[in-house]
Amino acid sequence: MPSSILIVDDEQDMLQLLKRSLEADLNCMLDTASSAEKALKMLTTKSYDLVVADIKMPGMGGLEMLELIKRDQPDLTVVMITAYGRIDMAVEAMRRGAYDFVTKPFDLDALLLRLEKALERSRLLKENLQLQKEFNSRHDFQNLVGKSAVMQRVYESIQMVAKTDLTVLVTGESGTGKDLTARAIHDLSPRSKNAFVAVNCPSVPEHILESELFGYKKGAFTHATQNRIGLFQEAHQGTIFLDEIGDISPTIQTKLLRVLQEKEIKPLGDPKSIEVDVRIIASTNQKLQEKIRKAEFREDFFYRINVLPIRLPALREHREDIPLIANHLVKIHCVKLNSQPKRISPKLMNILVNLRWEGNVRQMENLIMRGILFSATDEIHPQDVGLENESRPERLIEGTVNNLPYREAKEQTLQEFNAHYIGHLLTVSKGNVSQAARHCGLERQALQQIMRRYDIDAAPYRNTR
Repeated sequence: MPSSILIVDDEQDMLQLLKRSLEADLNCMLDTASSAEKALKMLTTKSYDLVVADIKMPGMGGLEMLELIKRDQPDLTVVMITAYGRIDMAVEAMRRGAYDFVTKPFDLDALLLRLEKALERSRLLKENLQLQKEFNSRHDFQNLVGKSAVMQRVYESIQMVAKTDLTVLVTGESGTGKDLTARAIHDLSPRSKNAFVAVNCPSVPEHILESELFGYKKGAFTHATQNRIGLFQEAHQGTIFLDEIGDISPTIQTKLLRVLQEKEIKPLGDPKSIEVDVRIIASTNQKLQEKIRKAEFREDFFYRINVLPIRLPALREHREDIPLIANHLVKIHCVKLNSQPKRISPKLMNILVNLRWEGNVRQMENLIMRGILFSATDEIHPQDVGLENESRPERLIEGTVNNLPYREAKEQTLQEFNAHYIGHLLTVSKGNVSQAARHCGLERQALQQIMRRYDIDAAPYRNTR
């Protein structure tokens, strides 16, 4: 597609000259404006790759127009034209964000060369923005981050269950993102415009949890001085998220079972039941089957909530996503903590890839925030997060595959080995695949083939520079 250029000058002869010359020689689509005011209006209705504008014009001058352009479109390439001898104005234009300046009278060939460079800059900027957009779309999903095969399966499951109205049970270790998963299911569901009510079950004492969930009538118990609606009523036509449902008592389980079966609740002290239209998403970090065997969890309730199960992997099961997640956390927490932009040093990234992460992403998040606060420079080092004594990775196989069938154990071990080994190579080479291949004695094509098989991307390692 031809490039589009906007020429701004109050001299009609100059506009006609530039239009004839540039359209032919640059193979571009060119519009003209005889004033800064007209140019600004045109910029609101059409996208341009380049603006070429005279500095001195009646009414609004070129410098003022440049300031307004950069305020609204900071990445737009602008070249300013100034009269010979007014270099001070050209320097001021560069300070305000102009890419280049040309002095009158100008040599047409020299002008063409400089505008070609300006258009090349615009093209590269567009390509970078497009690549960043594609990168984000591949690696981010409803605030969940990861491009590994196991995370792609999670994304597919979320999209599938979101279309239904059935109960979902999200399982996974603490810190794996069960709350984000529940929110993603709601946001992608037909109920997304209605309430999403989250309940952290362990944080509410049992004698209070029932009244919080179902509400109560005035006089139902001491201090019940007025009617209060429960969280199920607040979530009517929306979603209620029961976080860590494995910690609730059998008594509350029985009452929730009634909600699932009858689609109604009974507030404390109220003889009448109230119908509710609520989708339930539950989560747990516990093994509910074991609790059932110990008579600590009702079996019939388990099968009612386990209609559509989604298991979230521990961070050690998709180590290839660690650079992506770490860089993502640095970016968002630098903003939250009002810090200058920072990055993770290659040495620290190598350590992060090899930690066991018992607390998963939540543990990493706490570590990243500590690093942002305590790093004295724009790079976060191991000593900033208390990991300066980490000299070697833990043995990845220990405790992670012992209970798996042989083939699954072998595949997971290979996945973890390659994520660690190739991740280390890419960390040292800062994402340079050719250099990484030389370090490990492989041909570049052979290393790329292994990376494709185990879904390892070099891009996040380049972001650590």
